[in-house]
Amino acid sequence: MRAILSGLHQKKKKQELEFELIDVPGSFDHLRVTFLETTSLASITVPVYKVIDNNLIRIQIDPDQLQFKAFDQSEFTWQLFFAFDTNDEQVILQVESEYLSDRHQLSLTSYYQFNSDAEGMATLNIHTKQAEDEFTINSVNLTDNALRITGYNRMNGHPIKNQKIILKSRQSDAKLAYPTAAGSLKTLFTAVIPLTDLPSDSIEDTYIQYDLGTQTIEQRLILARSLEGQMTQAILPGGRMVLIEKSYNNGIVLKEFPAPSLGEKIATLPQKFQAVFDLGRTLQDKVNLQRMRWLFKSGHRPFEQPTIVFESFGGRQVSDSPYAIYRLFNELYPGFNFVWSIDRSLKKFCKQNQIPFVVRRTSKWVRTLEKSTYWISNARFPAWVKKPNYVTYIQTWHGTPLKKLGLDIENVSMPGTTTTKYHDNFVKEANRWDALISPNDYSTKIFRSAFGFNNQILKVGYPRNDELINTNPEDITALKEKLGIPLDKKVVLYAPTYRDNQFAEKGKYTFELPFSLDEFKQQFGEDTVLILRMHYLIANALDISKYTDFVYDLSSHPDISDLYLVSDMLITDYSSVFFDYAYLKRPILFYPYDYHLYKDELRGFYLDYEKDLPGQIANNEAQLLSGITACLQHPDMSDNQQFMKFYNRFCAIDDGLSSLKVVNYVVHQIEKNG
Repeated sequence: MRAILSGLHQKKKKQELEFELIDVPGSFDHLRVTFLETTSLASITVPVYKVIDNNLIRIQIDPDQLQFKAFDQSEFTWQLFFAFDTNDEQVILQVESEYLSDRHQLSLTSYYQFNSDAEGMATLNIHTKQAEDEFTINSVNLTDNALRITGYNRMNGHPIKNQKIILKSRQSDAKLAYPTAAGSLKTLFTAVIPLTDLPSDSIEDTYIQYDLGTQTIEQRLILARSLEGQMTQAILPGGRMVLIEKSYNNGIVLKEFPAPSLGEKIATLPQKFQAVFDLGRTLQDKVNLQRMRWLFKSGHRPFEQPTIVFESFGGRQVSDSPYAIYRLFNELYPGFNFVWSIDRSLKKFCKQNQIPFVVRRTSKWVRTLEKSTYWISNARFPAWVKKPNYVTYIQTWHGTPLKKLGLDIENVSMPGTTTTKYHDNFVKEANRWDALISPNDYSTKIFRSAFGFNNQILKVGYPRNDELINTNPEDITALKEKLGIPLDKKVVLYAPTYRDNQFAEKGKYTFELPFSLDEFKQQFGEDTVLILRMHYLIANALDISKYTDFVYDLSSHPDISDLYLVSDMLITDYSSVFFDYAYLKRPILFYPYDYHLYKDELRGFYLDYEKDLPGQIANNEAQLLSGITACLQHPDMSDNQQFMKFYNRFCAIDDGLSSLKVVNYVVHQIEKNG
């Protein structure tokens, strides 16, 4: 027998759930549905109140009863189980799902959704602690002459009244207000805003105002998903252009400016020629890939001299733990043969620093990989790279896991693959690794489960972090002088993760930081500087030309450990950089300004983000600024109980000798196989 969630209906404050039953036995009674919360293991049982026929039943739930304050929990995931009694036994079935709901707003700060997990089982997800100043819309589109916005006109079944869409100019205090109308469905509203109303050369932020009960509420409009599939550009009469973009915090921004002139269009021709060239390069790469596959299948014999190939992030860098291991190897055992596998763009860097290299995807690269005896990498080689049986492959990995990896990702939504195929490929690749470096017991456990890894784990700490432990104050002073950082000022490092909704905007429009540099300068500018370590796509879009006296964009600096060492505190969000920074026992401040949105798009966390972090969480800019003040007043976290609990769990085993332990492991293998 099977039970399937097949529908959801709003019944005033309660929700009516409909279940389809398949292969029903002859007779049964005492029908009920049990909800089990996966974190707290709380359970609630609801009786079936209506049987339509033997194959269709309904229950009613109140979502308010499925959230509670125990354990300070803000996220709830409920699994559903259908139970009944027969003459002989009690039967319990986990409920499957054919129904995926949109978000249903319960209050200003909470909503729920029904989803399906990787096995197709139904889950009810309730999210609380949503920002009070945000209103999530369904869509936003430009037509030839209007902006159209749709969204829900109800909250937990109660109608939202007197809705108005408001445009606020960034250049002035001007506001434009537009009433909403009924949408194509009775639960939706629609708003139509004439584009001719937009001021010339303007930037407008979008808001909504409405009445809920006796309250009048104003919130900014946000779109949690991407803009893909929506019309985001319109050309107006008179050579004007309007664009829809998303701000750093998912807000909807309208930009009106002159359309490109003929001269500007001509100026873009080189970019179009470049696109044609890139297409040709792509076709050439595909042909080359076939040649690479053939070359890897050719017979090879190992070099007589022990040869170690190093690679970092697929050849894009000479950095991280492989570089720390290489430097020590080169110092202690210069008689071995060392080769770096690099992207063509790093040839100049390697020549300047006397680093032996081979360019990836060349015949020489295949020959070097196949004839070497050791590979040391921090990421995966392509699946079509053949690993000979005489090669020892040491995987350093590249961070302590915060977000779920590999087999622990329940539902893979990447194009070109399925969850099963992705999991199979991950396990196949991971078990080519003969040894995997781990920084702590926490990571070891995750690596076993996420990678399906059955070979040797070297729990020695990350070699890249040796520098954090072995560097002295004189070295830090020299680093600051090299980077141009003032010696008499405190240093704040901002290193966030990359988000898919961030992009380098064209023309005069640049990426916005999630806090005001003017406010930062006013409060801290006299004795503090700010280092930005952004994703390279974002770094190219940053415009800090007005702030060069106290902001340093070091996003392209090759070694992030240098930035850790020169800074007095770290600000981050979901990036795993804080695991490494904690080695310094300096303050860490978390600024997840879009946490309630971003967490739904993540693969999930291994840690409880709200409880297990080694620092305070700032939810808005005011809390961020006050948090910076507090952190700079307490530069040493050695006496902080919360911080040291984290340190002892994640950092304690690294004694600054990780590189040496890996080098000794490899040398032992060489001697053993000699």
